[in-house]
Amino acid sequence: MKKIQMVDLQGQYAKIKDVVDPSIEEVMNSAAFINGPKVHQFQKNLEDYLGVKHVIPCANGTDALQIAMMGLGLKPGDEVITVDFTFAATVEVIALLQLTPVLVDVDPVTFNIDIAAIKKAITPKTKAIVPVHLFGLAADMDAIMDLAKVHNLYVIEDNAQGIGSDYTHKDGTKTKTGAIGHVASTSFFPSKNLGCYGDGGAIFTNDDDLAHTIRGIVNHGMYKRYHHDVVGVNSRLDSIQAAVLDAKLPHLDTYNNARRNAARKYNDAFKNHPNIITPSGLANCDSICDACDCHVFHQYTLNLEGVDRDALVAHLQEKNIPCGVYYPIPLHKQKAYTDTRYNEDDFTITNQLVTSVISLPMHTELDDEQIECITTTVLDFINSN
Repeated sequence: MKKIQMVDLQGQYAKIKDVVDPSIEEVMNSAAFINGPKVHQFQKNLEDYLGVKHVIPCANGTDALQIAMMGLGLKPGDEVITVDFTFAATVEVIALLQLTPVLVDVDPVTFNIDIAAIKKAITPKTKAIVPVHLFGLAADMDAIMDLAKVHNLYVIEDNAQGIGSDYTHKDGTKTKTGAIGHVASTSFFPSKNLGCYGDGGAIFTNDDDLAHTIRGIVNHGMYKRYHHDVVGVNSRLDSIQAAVLDAKLPHLDTYNNARRNAARKYNDAFKNHPNIITPSGLANCDSICDACDCHVFHQYTLNLEGVDRDALVAHLQEKNIPCGVYYPIPLHKQKAYTDTRYNEDDFTITNQLVTSVISLPMHTELDDEQIECITTTVLDFINSN
């Protein structure tokens, strides 16, 4: 059996080496390392894939979130609602811009932002909502956009884990995540579903004026060299990373289907176990249907009941099976983001999840033998304890 890895980038690269290597070599030969033709080519191809008018590449996913907020003109003290159960980058940029983060709880089934919690958190100072498509599952965007319209709020999608997933609207139409809100951000960190071989990110929007503003922000506020029209940053996707991403983009749907198939096999192995809640599609689903397109399984995450999660982590590590705990400490309990405004009763789901979730290996190269080894090891531990 091949060595089990949390993410197998070597195996994925081996299958596309004959496309990636010449693409990188083309950049090397042209020496157009910054803002070269490969960046523009990737940008256009990603716009076409997502069905969004504007993709603005940048240096990383955290920058993408920050620049999106800068582009909206949010002011110090403005409140931005987002989830307590996510990676710190989502709230980090809010604090860096001297905005006020307002953390709310998540849905117990989808782990995405809880709509009722958003409603409760809105105040006259609220200016934006940041839903996170956590672990690759589309958040309830119709409900979020409806709330935003009623209260005149911006919606900034954090699509770092969800690229390629589809959201099905109430009328049955579909839109790619990242193309629904007023603006969106994504990360191309190597382990993402669409990842480069370094750091990278992008901002998406259908708003022409906002796109123009953001294009200036990513390049020191310049539209014309040495003319600084807005306060900007230095955040650009380099041409080598764009070349890698453009080579991988045509494979993204295949990659996401491979992840779904692996998730189905995991779910089959854990089916009906009294101590294991397996991931599914949206809240009204109880499985990963054959036509599933709302979840791209950036992570495959179990919710355990009556199981010592940390002991299971240790057991898997002893068996040389990697796993992850995303996330062990809720953001409202992180030293940097504690606030007397928060009430523990408002975070019952998040406080439970941080003690009970575990993510198993998930990537495009998982094979049946590896999945059987992983699931058997997990079940043997749970059934014997």
